[in-house]
Amino acid sequence: MKKINTVQEFNEQIGQDELTVGIFTTTWCPDCKRLDLFIDEVTEEHQDKQWFTIDKDEFPEISDQQTVMGIPSLLVYKNGEKIAHLHSANAKSPEQIKEFLSNI
Repeated sequence: MKKINTVQEFNEQIGQDELTVGIFTTTWCPDCKRLDLFIDEVTEEHQDKQWFTIDKDEFPEISDQQTVMGIPSLLVYKNGEKIAHLHSANAKSPEQIKEFLSNI
């Protein structure tokens, strides 16, 4: 999974014409650490999507612009537009994330 290191990388990643899923996390978040335990299983089942992670603390302007209030949050993009947002309260189990992705 690609880790975003610049604003330009973020813009390039979300600008693709295929579904792209961004996972907004931080290094100190307990729920983000829990997500790390099962996210590989989810991405394996959804290889038809591009995946990336972005640290909310490293890019507060992007997080604010994308209305990321809690972490972890999963945002789905296509052609530069955010088309879905799974807020942190609903991103705590593989089942919740898989259900979210199946509805896109």
